Amino acid sequence: MSVNRRQMLAGAGTAGLGFVLAGAVDSVFAGTANAATPQAFRGYGELVADPNGIIDLPKGFRYTVFSRAGKDTLTGGGVVPAAHDGMRAFDAGKGRSLLVRNHELSPGTKDPIVPQRPGLVYDPAAPGGTTTLAVEGDRLLSHVPSLAGTYRNCAGGGTPWGTWLSCEETEATPKSEAVLTKKHGYVFEVDPFGRLHDAAPVPLTALGRFPHEAVAVDPHGGELYLTEDAAKPYGLVYRLLPNRPHGGPGSLRAGGKLQALRVPDTHDLSAIRDLGTKLSVTWVDVPDPDATTVSVRAQFEDAKVTRVPKAEGIYWAEGAVYIVSSYAKTSEGAATNHVGQVWRFEPKKSTLELVLRLEPGGRFDSPDNITISPSGGIVLCEDGDGENYLVAPSADGTPYPLARNAASDSEWAGATFSADGRWLYANVQGEGITVAITGPWWRG
Repeated sequence: MSVNRRQMLAGAGTAGLGFVLAGAVDSVFAGTANAATPQAFRGYGELVADPNGIIDLPKGFRYTVFSRAGKDTLTGGGVVPAAHDGMRAFDAGKGRSLLVRNHELSPGTKDPIVPQRPGLVYDPAAPGGTTTLAVEGDRLLSHVPSLAGTYRNCAGGGTPWGTWLSCEETEATPKSEAVLTKKHGYVFEVDPFGRLHDAAPVPLTALGRFPHEAVAVDPHGGELYLTEDAAKPYGLVYRLLPNRPHGGPGSLRAGGKLQALRVPDTHDLSAIRDLGTKLSVTWVDVPDPDATTVSVRAQFEDAKVTRVPKAEGIYWAEGAVYIVSSYAKTSEGAATNHVGQVWRFEPKKSTLELVLRLEPGGRFDSPDNITISPSGGIVLCEDGDGENYLVAPSADGTPYPLARNAASDSEWAGATFSADGRWLYANVQGEGITVAITGPWWRG
């Protein structure tokens, strides 16, 4: 690998990390850090080079690779599809987990697609979907397709009733892409426990038709929060008020009211630079969630909603929704430049707070997927320039590398912990691999 910007900065210490964190944000982010003030390293230590050139980890940690795209055979036949992306682990009891994994595939791909078995196919012209993996620690027990015929399944989110909401990051239709037979840009519910018994996948139209990124569910109020990764204009953050909150598998088909986030006098969240800034939030009804003639985000004037450059991961924890903005560039129309923000939305207070910011020129950039461990530790999946890491803040807020993709500059995706917190599962998209990581988590 050629020397890149990050390798040149790697020896600069925490002062060069370009990472700023707000304090007083519950146990998820404990303490403060400032990019201009070096602090003691409190993570697991720097990474040890992997002799196999796949994943670098801290001393005492290890990984196992399984379910490799185009190389391994699925249970029941067919090869593992490519472009592993968002993923969630569900507790299957007795130390086992069921991983539902997205495949971000588009029509025309030369990569292996999700096998289109009967009962799983939405649109036979679309190559994406999900696979479900049964694992026990780092031992793969089975892996099967669980949704097929969908388009660019990027991220998504888990529900309190144990299902996965798989998001299509597109708004393509047969009119825009003649090969397609149905409209795309929906969210689909995948049940790893087999409780839906559908003859074919059902799009959750109430959640809107737009380039979805991820979704989080408030287990108390039942509302859903969704991110949109789009530009021209930039995407939005949405809220769904479901007609059947807490209804269990299939309940979201009953519909609901879709709304877009608005912060008065703030048309672009990248304009906010001061950590700890709290903004009052209102919600605006979406006129046409199915985008019959106009994209959902284009149905609003800028003054009526608040846009988010590169709205990516979203996750519920500690009574709040954590929302990731991967980066913002003034050259692309954003209000300011940054290489990562995390926002904390508290539904009970209806406030949005900037709790994390990554500055240009640091070691880490462009967080995408986000997860939080059972003990409250946050992990960000990088999809940035050059090397890509799994990144986490230490107890004092200093960021540290948890893992590095040593094989290529491809992104990390789908980080998710087992219910007991012993195993961290994650995907490396370019290599098309899923890895199980374990080690002395208690040290961090």
